[in-house]
Amino acid sequence: MDERREESRAGGSDDDAAASRFVERFAAQLVQAGMARMPARVFAALLCSERGALTSAELSERLKISPAAVSGAVRYLAQVNMVSREREPGSRRERYRVQGDQWYNALLERDTVLKNWQATMREGVDHFGLDTPQGRRINNTLEFFRFLEKELGSLMERWAAHRAELLDD
Repeated sequence: MDERREESRAGGSDDDAAASRFVERFAAQLVQAGMARMPARVFAALLCSERGALTSAELSERLKISPAAVSGAVRYLAQVNMVSREREPGSRRERYRVQGDQWYNALLERDTVLKNWQATMREGVDHFGLDTPQGRRINNTLEFFRFLEKELGSLMERWAAHRAELLDD
């Protein structure tokens, strides 16, 4: 086992500080992309944890946040399929786990959102008509969502093949 891991398990501050910097940096990038701050921090902390799973108390301690903040963040992350909840064996405590395929699952969930948006855009085009500026703008958005849906499907298939190749190595 390398020295950094030994130090980390003994409460070493170098590895803890590096993990904290990673969490805050990646969380800030997720926030820039539109995720709320607490879910971003919780997700990043789970992602860099050794087991990929932490309890509410562990998350509170690592992130220096309240259990209520953890609860709200986990609720959001579970809704968008980025974390799952599991019971600790023989305990009432829950552990929150980040999956290896959370991005894949989150994008699959977006497929439903895209279909809903397309239905609304079609209604807008029907209402305003293609002969109006707003109808053309709405149709442009509709066509983008159609394109994205088609490409997302083929992208997911390519990712599945690529991932299978990686796992075979």
